[in-house]
Amino acid sequence: MLANTIADTLERKIAELGLPVAVDLWNEKKVLGKTPHVATLKFSSPSTLMLLVNPSLGKFAESYVEGHVDFQGRIRDVIDVLAPLIALPRTAQRSSPLSKFKFWRHTRRTDRQAVSSHYDVSNDFYALWLDPRRVYSCAYFKHADDSLDTAQEQKLDHICRKLMLKPGERFLDIGCGWGGLILWAAENYGVSSVGITISQNQFDYVTEYVRSHGLSAKVEVRLMDYRDLPESEPFDKIASVGMFEHVGVRNLPLYFRKINHLLKPGGLVMNHGITSVTFDDQTMDEENRKFIDKYVFPDGELTHISTVLEIMSREGLECCDVENLRPHYAKTLWHWVDRLESNHDQALELVGERKYRIWRTYMAGFAVAFERNWDALHQVLAGKTSDDGQPAYPLTRDYMYSRST
Repeated sequence: MLANTIADTLERKIAELGLPVAVDLWNEKKVLGKTPHVATLKFSSPSTLMLLVNPSLGKFAESYVEGHVDFQGRIRDVIDVLAPLIALPRTAQRSSPLSKFKFWRHTRRTDRQAVSSHYDVSNDFYALWLDPRRVYSCAYFKHADDSLDTAQEQKLDHICRKLMLKPGERFLDIGCGWGGLILWAAENYGVSSVGITISQNQFDYVTEYVRSHGLSAKVEVRLMDYRDLPESEPFDKIASVGMFEHVGVRNLPLYFRKINHLLKPGGLVMNHGITSVTFDDQTMDEENRKFIDKYVFPDGELTHISTVLEIMSREGLECCDVENLRPHYAKTLWHWVDRLESNHDQALELVGERKYRIWRTYMAGFAVAFERNWDALHQVLAGKTSDDGQPAYPLTRDYMYSRST
């Protein structure tokens, strides 16, 4: 009886909103919305139907991963259909950035485990949907119709120009991934690049790439936690791209202090990472947060850009430029989703149905989050003043764009 009531309620909602979707129920009944249908949702039991009565992205994602819900069509279209039904709680109330975080997190061991669970899946799997340089972070679109490959090269160059890299400088990339930035910097700017990662798969890939391409004189990769980097040979320039979300909010002072110690006086650092758009990181409801922590990024933590700037300044780094790439990340994620879906069969061979569903839903969910300003992506350029107090950056931003097309 309750199941029939829920089905009737759902049918009314779909009709009222004019949703272009068909719903297949467990009892072979169909609920048909506006035609043409862009997607068909399939529910295996009455309990799963509650997802559309009071939906959240987190609940839907977990039910899809666990096989309780399925669909036909692009996940982008499915989320577009669900979007009018979903309202995420928002709050502007400021709380302590440390108040909610568990203090056993983010040891060297737990960080290694968390990174391994996400990145040590399969290098070939990531290659299916990333660009040829395997850049797993927000791209930079100069034009709306830029390809993903072009936009990722533009991002790499954008970072190098912000840092004013020069031949002969020592350059460090903290969390270097599959080496896209350190290789680009060495090949195009003549720097001596060092990259660190705690992912064994990424380390093995970059090590072999450097060896096979004869780049060992220019590029070095280390399997190393940032906390263990020796400070005896400081760097002229430092970048960290898509890594500081894994540091933990309580460790951000240590993280930026370490960067300061690794940076020469007069040097520059560029920190690129996801930030919360509210002060207490409540842009996602509890179900969405549980899904991300359980399936995607164990122990990941976000904080507001104002907290990042405050901590960087407190740790001796002078912030000189902040750029929000939020719309760029939405476009990047949809490119990844489209590529993953188009390589569905190969993905299943490499990682199986469950992991395919995890990556498909998490990337689509984040794309929506960036589109709707539930999350942001900030590049922060900061400098370490020289011994005589001079800034590390020029008077204007012209240098960042002088080579732009």
